[in-house]
Amino acid sequence: MDTGEEQASGWVHKTVESGEWAGWSYYNADPFEDHAGPYYYRKDENGQPVCAFRTEYKHMNGGNFLHGGAIMTFADYAIFVIARDALQDGHSVTASFNGDFVGSVPMGALVECRGEVVRNARSMVFVRGLITTGEDPVMSFSAIIKKTRPRS
Repeated sequence: MDTGEEQASGWVHKTVESGEWAGWSYYNADPFEDHAGPYYYRKDENGQPVCAFRTEYKHMNGGNFLHGGAIMTFADYAIFVIARDALQDGHSVTASFNGDFVGSVPMGALVECRGEVVRNARSMVFVRGLITTGEDPVMSFSAIIKKTRPRS
């Protein structure tokens, strides 16, 4: 099995040990993302987070390109990876998301996302990013994550 790291939120982050995704990490605590993915993340050579997945038939629209909803789902996953240090493994939700579709993605393509925290405020984290396939942009986005407290 893969190695795991228990987080304060209860999510277990695991590292893939073999295959195409060896060295990448994932977690499987979100049923919708588990269904929509699989999605992976790692730190690049500069220590910045990068998220990725490879498109499959289930991700395609009727035109046989990556479905816009699949792109947005991946972007929503990515904002939490990008903001992970700012969130300190606490509870949080997507409060706002703005995205611009700027390219298409065929089946079997590697899709990546890189981004940055623009501002880490007391109760919100502002994030922006770019999803690409190869050198081609697919979506640019900005989002706001609301830090929340656990419900009793």
